[in-house]
Amino acid sequence: MTTEPNAKPDTAPEDETVAATEAPPAPEPTPEERIAALEAALAEMKDRWLRAEAEIQNVRNRARDDVEKARNFAVQKFAADVVEAAENLRRGLDALPAASEDEPDIITKLRGGFEGVERFLLQRMEANGVARKPAQGEKFNPDLHQAMSEAPAPEGVEPGTILQAWSSAWTLNGRLLKPAMVVVAGQPAAAEPQQ
Repeated sequence: MTTEPNAKPDTAPEDETVAATEAPPAPEPTPEERIAALEAALAEMKDRWLRAEAEIQNVRNRARDDVEKARNFAVQKFAADVVEAAENLRRGLDALPAASEDEPDIITKLRGGFEGVERFLLQRMEANGVARKPAQGEKFNPDLHQAMSEAPAPEGVEPGTILQAWSSAWTLNGRLLKPAMVVVAGQPAAAEPQQ
């Protein structure tokens, strides 16, 4: 059997299936289609970029808020301890006998010195965000006061009014540090029946 010099070798059946499954080349997109596709891609990239910028700004804002909170409230435990010292100083001053003209000079000087220390301490505390909120005579506020007991409201006193404050409320930069321990006026005592 002789072969012709220009004859093609037989193709394998596999090559025929590959050739048959290959899709014809896609037609070249028109310039309008390319512009529309590029504009869509640009819009998607712009949207992604804006979302990423917004997320970065949110992260910055959260970090700034966290730093601010840490700065404002990092001394909370120390402030609570200083509040206890200030309250103990006030209790000591309240325990002194009432000032009188015939009291010894040393007691007058001690009282004046302790009151000066208390004023200075309260000023320094307020300058650093710690504030005392007196409760006596105020309306009961559960955000600032802790009711230790309830007593019948005396005549002329509205129920819910603080009759006695065992301590003041204290805040640190507006956040409650220590509630006031109070006695709250309840309903007026019922009049006793006449006999």
